[in-house]
Amino acid sequence: MNNHYNVRKLYLIRFFASLIPAYVIERLFWESRGMTIQMVTHTEIIFAATVVLLEVPTGILADRWGRKQMLLLSASLYAAELLILVYAHAFWHFALAIVLAGISRSAGSGAENALLYDGMLAAGRAEDFEKILGRLNALDLVAAILAALSGGLLAGKFELELHYWLSVASALTVIGLTATLAEVRVRAEDDDDEGSQRNPLDYLRASASFFKTHADVRSVVFTGMVIGSSISFLYEFWQIYLARLAVPVAYFGLFSAVIMLLGLPGNLLAHRLLLRYGARPPLLAATLLASAGFLFAAFVHHPCSLAAMLLTSLAAGIAEPIATGYLHRRIESSMRATIDSFQSLGLNAVLAASSFGFGLASAHFDVFGGYGFVGALCAAYGFGICAPIVIKRIRCKVYHIEG
Repeated sequence: MNNHYNVRKLYLIRFFASLIPAYVIERLFWESRGMTIQMVTHTEIIFAATVVLLEVPTGILADRWGRKQMLLLSASLYAAELLILVYAHAFWHFALAIVLAGISRSAGSGAENALLYDGMLAAGRAEDFEKILGRLNALDLVAAILAALSGGLLAGKFELELHYWLSVASALTVIGLTATLAEVRVRAEDDDDEGSQRNPLDYLRASASFFKTHADVRSVVFTGMVIGSSISFLYEFWQIYLARLAVPVAYFGLFSAVIMLLGLPGNLLAHRLLLRYGARPPLLAATLLASAGFLFAAFVHHPCSLAAMLLTSLAAGIAEPIATGYLHRRIESSMRATIDSFQSLGLNAVLAASSFGFGLASAHFDVFGGYGFVGALCAAYGFGICAPIVIKRIRCKVYHIEG
């Protein structure tokens, strides 16, 4: 009962959490308040550093204190972040908002997946985790598309500040919905009080031991990190890219909607690809798709390059449910949020490291150079690390069949 109740609530929470009209004009709004590309890159580094520092501690808190409580904290900080941005006029205002955003992301990332998976495990539906997660992501995108389309229309008629006030209203709705979630716990028979007796160092040791002894999980999860960090640059800087191509702002909402629409097929079909091909081949394909999209956008400064950029959104839609599901099927409930937080920590560590390269390339070659750097990074990982692993596994399967 609690599982079905939580799934319905999580659908609504994801919807309103993404119904944020401010995102479609975010970079233009920030630029109008004096924020340059390099300054925005600095806030990205601040965000990633905040998440890296707090991701694991908040995951531990979620496992010890409760997943619902951490989701409620996350929603409250999310609303505070948007409210600060309404009045932001200096770099430190934006930096403060980004710190709150980082804490909010850390508090919610591991907790949501842990609450969902444990609820499905308790209901005997754990095999449908990737399917439900894909649907959550798809609903997330539908709400973001509606926000983008409405935000684009509003941008031509009203001040950009209105977008943030409407976004604050959505964030407050998320707080109210999160308060109605039911906490779910799943314990093994020999694990009655283990979670309450562990101290933070025990969680860290157990998590480190898990990743050390599961090379297959490391490989799959790190591929998801590379794709996830790369797609962040598309979502954060496409507005500036369109502006450089002299695309009218009236079309920004439409383009944003199409980007997110291309994420739907991957999220909805990820579980089918997983069943048919396993985890690694779809992840390799997603990595190479992202690389092709970014490199084309970097070197072809023409509106036709926008079509290539859409490939990166398709790639992200495929990767996220597969990598997350692969991880959660191999961890115990009492450590679920903590180990999931390690995944997010790694993603943001990769994002922080690549942000330096993106910033330097953008400083010399504008946003085009930044996208070229990201495309080269994806290509190097895809051809240098991911592809050999996939080829080796295919060969092993062929030899096994022939034998």
